[in-house]
Amino acid sequence: MAIFLHRVGRIAFRHRWYVVLVWAAVLALAGFGALSAPKASDEGFSMPGIESQKAFDLMEQRFPGTAADGASARVVFVAPDGERVDAGGNRRAVEAAVASLAEGPQAVSASDPFRAKALSQDGRTAYATVTYEAGPKDLTAAARDRLKGAVEDARGAGLTVEVGGKALDEGGGPGGTAEATGVAVAALVLLVTFGSLAAAGLPLLTALIGVGVSLASILTLAHALHLSATTSILAMMLGLAVGIDYALFVVSRYREERSRGHEPREAAAVAAGTAGSAVVFAGLTVVIALAGLSVVGIPMLTKMGLAASGAVTVAVLIALTLVPALLGFWPNAVLTRRARAGRAGRAGGTGGTGGTGGTGGGRSARDDAPKDATEGWGTRWARFVLRRPLPVLLLGVVGLGALALPMTDLRLGNPGDEAKPVSTTERRAYDALAEAFGPGFNGPLTIVVDARGTKDAKDAVRTVARRIGDTGGIVSVSPARFNEAGDTAVFQAVPSTAPTDERTKDLVTSIREERPEIVSGTGVTFAVTGTTALDIDIAGKVQSALVPYLTVVVGLAVVLLLLVFRSLLVPLKAAAGYLLSVLASLGVVVLVFQQGHGAGLLGAEHTGPIMSLMPIFLVGIVFGLAMDYEVFLVSRMREAYVRGRTPGESVTEGFRHSARVVAAAALIMVAVFAGFVSEDDSMIKMIGFGLASAVLLDAFVIRMALVPAVLALLGHRAWWLPARLDRLLPRVDVEGEALHRRPAGADTPPSGTVAPREVSRT
Repeated sequence: MAIFLHRVGRIAFRHRWYVVLVWAAVLALAGFGALSAPKASDEGFSMPGIESQKAFDLMEQRFPGTAADGASARVVFVAPDGERVDAGGNRRAVEAAVASLAEGPQAVSASDPFRAKALSQDGRTAYATVTYEAGPKDLTAAARDRLKGAVEDARGAGLTVEVGGKALDEGGGPGGTAEATGVAVAALVLLVTFGSLAAAGLPLLTALIGVGVSLASILTLAHALHLSATTSILAMMLGLAVGIDYALFVVSRYREERSRGHEPREAAAVAAGTAGSAVVFAGLTVVIALAGLSVVGIPMLTKMGLAASGAVTVAVLIALTLVPALLGFWPNAVLTRRARAGRAGRAGGTGGTGGTGGTGGGRSARDDAPKDATEGWGTRWARFVLRRPLPVLLLGVVGLGALALPMTDLRLGNPGDEAKPVSTTERRAYDALAEAFGPGFNGPLTIVVDARGTKDAKDAVRTVARRIGDTGGIVSVSPARFNEAGDTAVFQAVPSTAPTDERTKDLVTSIREERPEIVSGTGVTFAVTGTTALDIDIAGKVQSALVPYLTVVVGLAVVLLLLVFRSLLVPLKAAAGYLLSVLASLGVVVLVFQQGHGAGLLGAEHTGPIMSLMPIFLVGIVFGLAMDYEVFLVSRMREAYVRGRTPGESVTEGFRHSARVVAAAALIMVAVFAGFVSEDDSMIKMIGFGLASAVLLDAFVIRMALVPAVLALLGHRAWWLPARLDRLLPRVDVEGEALHRRPAGADTPPSGTVAPREVSRT
């Protein structure tokens, strides 16, 4: 692979104009496709195989023309203290608002709270439910304006009016602040790391091009593949983060090769062959982990994973082609000021070109290394760990274990309006209804009764409704609504507990378990659905899929790293470290968003269960990112080891070349992910915080501390591989060994480099 990518780098450098024009054409075509493609259709959220989803599907089949999860608004009217909402001018204001809403664009109906008995016991609060013929993302501006206008008119009459439901949910992803924050911090980190505006700007430029191509492609395919607006969120997060990181590694290796005396074209080729090989395998791990999300069986998660995989693939291709091409335009601009001044001095004193011959003047790689890199903080830290491996290992494991402890209290769910800031009307509507009608009112259970084939369907449905109403934990049951055929009925059962309460989950489970007894003698059957039941079913499905998915991912990590490092213990060590970082990051998420410690600092005003998809996101994404840092850092250690260094020297050599760059890459990823914590959407906020925490812990605790500690304790055994397994495994050259064994005249590296050796298999 190293030889092939070396050729790719040389070709891209030599034919840089063609490469740039090709990527410009790709970006232009993707942009044109995005602008001309039809708008993506909103098909809603679906979860095949669970009871609540089957009930939704049955409702759409038996009640044609009414979407089970269509847009709705619950308008809450609260009278001033000491007044009733159903008296005098308050009543007239409510009735006028309801009449206006019923006549609004796309409105199907608006219930009169006084006829529907939607009035609190104290008479101070009432609500009207408005249903629409379109989904939330398909509502027109006119429909939303009518809703907002009716609310303002009622407020003008002296009422407190708030709106809950999906009608005000316009969808979409982050507003741009998060991306701008991440890019700004990334620029600062790159500038400090490289000390050159050109070197800092190149990874940012290529990453933004990659994100542009990816997002435009997603928008182009959105209608054909039924992609929602949320599909692009993960692709944007990862595309920006890995795009910067992958370009950063290639540029860093290019600068290193230039310091060894390589001419610009050969330096770019070697960077593509060595760092580029690591980029390919790191990107492959991310792609496989993201594509593997499809095994969970959640269509939305599958689409998000595949879209993000495409963004990562684009980032890899850009790092291998566009980055070397751009280096060809400014071969010296990405070097430090000291290096540029030194080259100018050597060129002036010798009349040469400053190392264009690629021989490096006979100096060794160690002699050619920049002085500040030889004794940089990475080298000093590696030596510190090598002197005290056991204390560092124990401290790291105990610390991560302590952070992981809250995960034992993990509760999964899907936070709703109660998780939104109190500044939103949805949150205020939720609180007003909970105060007036009880905590369970915001999460009613929808019971779908299939009475097909029953002689007296109405009597059977009444019996089922009465028995469910008698169930402990149910405070009220609404009148049943039949379809035109009279063979299907729907009614709602209001629990006494909040939607995210564990007792509500137990209630749903109890009703389903008692179903044979409830329908006994009626000849009908029923299913429990609704938003609350759907959230419970999703959480259960995700929780049951988490361990198998984690097992597959960890097994995949071992196999991939076995191929890359040709070692048995290094992959096992990497998998154990990955598990520690995942559990610790999940523990931190539980600590903040479920238990509430520090939640206010992040703008999370409500604590509760963790979003159901969050653990799956962390398991898949952190796997890919953890393997990124493992490959980049440990491949340099193995490269030194196979060239004759001792195990301790190999660790130091790997840190000398990679620690600073890996740290910069991790800080950039943390900045990109942390930028999304500022978003109002609770799902995006939680994902951003979880990923930022995971990268921080994995890069700086696992890879920077535990990895060198374990390798120091293992010594030569770290690179041991059984002879039989060694013969069976295909050889994958990630460290670029083949580049150092090329015949003379084939752009050989500088003389004086240590000849590679075979790793001992004994």
